Amino acid sequence: MKEPMADLTTGSADIIHTEKAIGTVAWDENPELNKRLNRKFDLHILPWLFGIWLFSFIDRSNIGNAKLAGLPEQLGIDTGTSFNLALLVFYIPYILVDVPSNLLLKRVRAGVFLPSLITAWGVVCTCIGFTKSFAGLIVCRLLLGLFEGGILGGVIVYLAMFYRRHQMLYRSGLFYCAAPLSGAFGGLLASALGQIEYGGYDKWPWIFFIEGAITVVFGIVCFFFMPDTPAMARFLNDEEREWALRRMRMDASGSTTIDVDHEELNWHWVRMALRAPQMYFCAAIWFFLLVPLYSFSLFLPSIIAGMGYKSTIAQLFTVPPNMAGFLVVILAAHFSDKTKNRGYFIVAGTIVGICGYIMLLASDKNSVRYAGTFLVAGGVFQASPMLMGWVANNLAPHYVRAVGVGIVISIANCSAFIGTFIYLQRDSPKYVLGHSISLGALGLTLILTVAQMVYLKWENRKRDAGERDIRLVQENAMKLGHRHPSFRYTL
Repeated sequence: MKEPMADLTTGSADIIHTEKAIGTVAWDENPELNKRLNRKFDLHILPWLFGIWLFSFIDRSNIGNAKLAGLPEQLGIDTGTSFNLALLVFYIPYILVDVPSNLLLKRVRAGVFLPSLITAWGVVCTCIGFTKSFAGLIVCRLLLGLFEGGILGGVIVYLAMFYRRHQMLYRSGLFYCAAPLSGAFGGLLASALGQIEYGGYDKWPWIFFIEGAITVVFGIVCFFFMPDTPAMARFLNDEEREWALRRMRMDASGSTTIDVDHEELNWHWVRMALRAPQMYFCAAIWFFLLVPLYSFSLFLPSIIAGMGYKSTIAQLFTVPPNMAGFLVVILAAHFSDKTKNRGYFIVAGTIVGICGYIMLLASDKNSVRYAGTFLVAGGVFQASPMLMGWVANNLAPHYVRAVGVGIVISIANCSAFIGTFIYLQRDSPKYVLGHSISLGALGLTLILTVAQMVYLKWENRKRDAGERDIRLVQENAMKLGHRHPSFRYTL
């Protein structure tokens, strides 16, 4: 029995060696074609994804700006936890629709599905301005979460249709940097819109009217320009289209021969996603990271107002920290793809964020506390696209990625039940409870990130040593996905 097994193992190793050799030659033969494809995708895809995420964050977070412009007083919201409840309900449908939305994206044309969501939530955002009661605000926030829920996972899955694994993080960073930019842009816009009094609608409604209307227009424009898949991209010629599909097959390390256009849902891929330890690691890391990210995005105007600044000044003071976060996201994403590493950048970001929260807690000087907001923005915002890239890099093929990304985002977004209730009005102006919980969440993020890196290094060593080659004999190699012996996890 031992002799045949030795032959099988040798054969498996030969298969892996051959696959790797073919992949290397293919990539070396077409560097110019790869560059041309990436330039075209960058030009025709990334601007729309950037706009989607910009308006997504503006329209979910502008309630924090509206709070300073008189929303609680005009709607009769008490100073207890009612406002926090209005923040929280957004995340209930937002969490529930993640996985179904990703699967719908695979079945429905992506170039129609994503713009439909954008347009729908823009309409809802506009309607918030007409709200006259707390109940109406709750209903609108629920609908907003319903339509925004499929966006983040959808964008990650959409990017993975066009870019190779180690080109995705920089692109993820380029669209995700819209999140801190939305805070800066939203703060500037809200400081102006919050002064309008016209037609019986005073101040805060105009934040929703104008920002919602802009989103609707942008969503309608997206219908005409976003391609569904590489095969349906009108800006590619036949050679580019064929190579775009071929390189995605090779990027899965030979673990599939099916193009993204023809891939069908198979419960095998769903089970593979559910059995992937790296998926649960990323979900747990992202869960704790989103506690400070969401609370910082929603409550930064209140945190700065707690330093003694009036409404308009507080709105304007949210701009510099968010601009710092914007720049750090771009730089970190660029160097992450250069080094093909995610974990070390998340570790560095969490340490910077921890320092920021320590400054907010330990100092009574406004200058030090305000400087702390820069560190929080720079550390927390850049870590989120790293996690987006990390989970997408380490799940294959496409349906496994679609299911896994949806589950990770669903689990991670449950942190909103914490993040929306840790900054309470009764804790102003210092918000010690909110800062302390955010600090602890970043500490757990750091520990779990290191743990995942240890696991991924261990698994890669097993594959380097040939200890996973037996899978080629025991299972269908075309259905191994990220479990294929030649697939290496990104650290």
